[in-house]
Amino acid sequence: MKQILTLATLIILSSFALPFGNSIHAFKVKSIEGKNIDFSSFKGKKILIVNTASQCGYTRQYEALQKVYDQYKDKLVIVGFPANNFGGQEPGTDGEIQEFCKARFGVSFPLASKISVKGTDMAPIYQWLTSKEQNGVLDAEIKWNFNKFLLDENGKMLAYFPSSVKPDSEEILKYMK
Repeated sequence: MKQILTLATLIILSSFALPFGNSIHAFKVKSIEGKNIDFSSFKGKKILIVNTASQCGYTRQYEALQKVYDQYKDKLVIVGFPANNFGGQEPGTDGEIQEFCKARFGVSFPLASKISVKGTDMAPIYQWLTSKEQNGVLDAEIKWNFNKFLLDENGKMLAYFPSSVKPDSEEILKYMK
C-alpha cells in the first residue's frame, strides 16, 4: 500500500512540475487578430519565436524575418510576440501594431497579441521559453527586443539567439538545411 501511495504521489507531483512538458506544442496564445495560435498546428515545422517592438533599433529585423519566412515557410513558422517591456518601444494597440507590420514590412507570418516577456507578468509561453526547468534545454534572459528562440519539428528547444543575431544570419539559417 505504501508503494502505491508513493507512486501516486510522484505521478501527481510530476504533473505539476512541467505543466506544458518539453514541447511548445502544448501552448495556445491569442493572435493579434483576436483568434488563437495553436502551436500544435505547427508540428512537423521548425518554429522561430521573436519578441518584437515597432519603435526599436532592431525593428528593421521584421524585414529579414519576413524574408526568411517567405524562403522557408514550407519547413519554418515564425511567430512574433509584440512586447512593451523595453523603453516603451511597443506602445500601440494590437490593431496599430498589425497595421504597422503589414504596411511597413509586409509581415504575413503570425503575430500574437501584445504580451509581457519578462518580469512578474511574464506570459506563460515566455516562462517556458526562458526556463531550462520547463523547456528541458536552456535558461535565457530576455534583455531587449528581438530575442529569438528556435524550436525543432517536435516543438523542442534547439537554440536561443540574442537581439544582435539577425534572422537571416548563418547562425540561424544553418538549422534550415
